[in-house]
Amino acid sequence: MNPAFHWNIKQIFVYVVATYKTPTNPKNQIVLWDRIIENTDTNKVIQEENVFVKYGLVDQKDELRGTEVELTLLWDHMPLTGLLYMDGQDESTASRFTLPTEYK
Repeated sequence: MNPAFHWNIKQIFVYVVATYKTPTNPKNQIVLWDRIIENTDTNKVIQEENVFVKYGLVDQKDELRGTEVELTLLWDHMPLTGLLYMDGQDESTASRFTLPTEYK
């Protein structure tokens, strides 16, 4: 995240969003993981292994079985002055997977 910082950035809010479609709701987006990186942090590199979600992937109508999910990394630039703005990875690099049709 080092390139995202400059003199006017106080912190960056980094988060992973899961996006999926269900018969009831054509677009669902859930934040699964997040972290705040401060300008004062010496290491602005995110390196994670075996991470568990902070917020569960839950659907109101139990329609997640067999659903395709897309994971996207996004971040919000929080400046010292001025407007907050969002950025994120290119859509072509998002991770996609299909949830199992049956759970044990």
